[in-house]
Amino acid sequence: MAAAGYAYAAPGHGRAAATGAQVWITTADGTKKLSRAADVSFDGSRQQIDISVDSRVKSQEFTGAGASFTEASAHLIAGLPQGQRTTLMNDLFSRNGAGIGLNYLRQPLGGTDFVARLPYYTYEDTKGSFSIGRDTAEILPLLKQAKGINSGIRVMGTPWSAPAWMKDSGKLAGGKLTREHYGDYADYLVKAVKAYGAAGVPVDDLTVQNEPLFQTTYPSMGMSAEEQGDFLRVLDGRLTAAGLPTQLFAYDHNWDRPDFPLTVLDRTKDLARVQGAAFHCYGGSPEAQQQVRDAGKRVFFTECSGTDSDDPSRTFADSLKWQTENLVIRSMRAGAETVVLWNMALDKNGGPHFGNCGSRCNGVVEVNGSSVTRNAEFYTLGHVAKFVDRGAHRIASTSQGPGGVQNVTFENPDGSRVSVVLNATGSAQTFSVTESGRSLRYQLPAGAVATFKWPGAPTG
Repeated sequence: MAAAGYAYAAPGHGRAAATGAQVWITTADGTKKLSRAADVSFDGSRQQIDISVDSRVKSQEFTGAGASFTEASAHLIAGLPQGQRTTLMNDLFSRNGAGIGLNYLRQPLGGTDFVARLPYYTYEDTKGSFSIGRDTAEILPLLKQAKGINSGIRVMGTPWSAPAWMKDSGKLAGGKLTREHYGDYADYLVKAVKAYGAAGVPVDDLTVQNEPLFQTTYPSMGMSAEEQGDFLRVLDGRLTAAGLPTQLFAYDHNWDRPDFPLTVLDRTKDLARVQGAAFHCYGGSPEAQQQVRDAGKRVFFTECSGTDSDDPSRTFADSLKWQTENLVIRSMRAGAETVVLWNMALDKNGGPHFGNCGSRCNGVVEVNGSSVTRNAEFYTLGHVAKFVDRGAHRIASTSQGPGGVQNVTFENPDGSRVSVVLNATGSAQTFSVTESGRSLRYQLPAGAVATFKWPGAPTG
């Protein structure tokens, strides 16, 4: 049966193009949160602010949206009463009902600053004693539950540090991997990928070091671009010998140093397994990613933590606007195939954590005992993940720049279009979405996000 707002031709004449779009909206004040709004028809006039869509111009595919089950996140969600845990997991990973359909998880391999308890850990703290046992308590059960809800979930693995005995510092905090241990570390990562696969969670993608330009007081490890390129060559050989199809991505750090991944990718250009580079949000601008895309490589956006505003009453509105503008629209217009936030869940104090989160960090949801709050991050991801299918292509669309009425638009494999629109101005704005000479007209409140979905190029 045709969904409301969709028009189909009579049998024997094929499907007619769309005459209308379905609309979902989240407002800055939170009174509407991914709420279905009235359908809107392509029978309006082109406005001064116009989003002109051209499906003939296609860019990168969409690979997924999600976050990370850090040990801190897993501990909070695992501690929920069973009924609430089931509801939350369905809301995170199913597209049914209130579900937002997350389908990409970036999983730490070993300890991070967001562990549930000290000490920090790797999978082989004692040489020769490899085990992912600590992850089997709460992380892996949730990963398997998520994959049971959404079998299409892809997983990226990322270590925060090699085991201390492989490093020149002899500890997890800071230091560098010594060249004599490149083979040991490659074997360690192969063991981790195999162990996760044996536990029912295949690791599809892999980066070899979280934030290689940042050494700090929690598990971390410095690695230059030249060193990473050399190490990836060793790891590629070990993965191939193990018969593993896991893809590799360079860098996994901020937008402000695109020279790093470009150097790595140049040094590994003969390795088909090295697919592209991963980026974080904590420095620079998302447009830097385009340099990797222009070099013919793939771009994954893999980490950004939510934070409280200086005025906590503004946190929802500020987070919704900033993250949609930078992590969804600007990042994906600059080539990103994914939008992945950091912690899936944190408590009211931004924990548990043992790192440098100077301003209070926020997860996709906040869990306090048996209470769950869906943060702005939940809805930011939902405006994409619930509607854009894996394998969709970003298609050309005109957009205002930062602070304006901005969008990113996709064509799903079934031909349907999805446009995520943000009004980042300080007042309500009327705009049009135009494709094939036909326009829909819409007014969006200040700071609001809307997703428009229509099943094909609109005609009369």
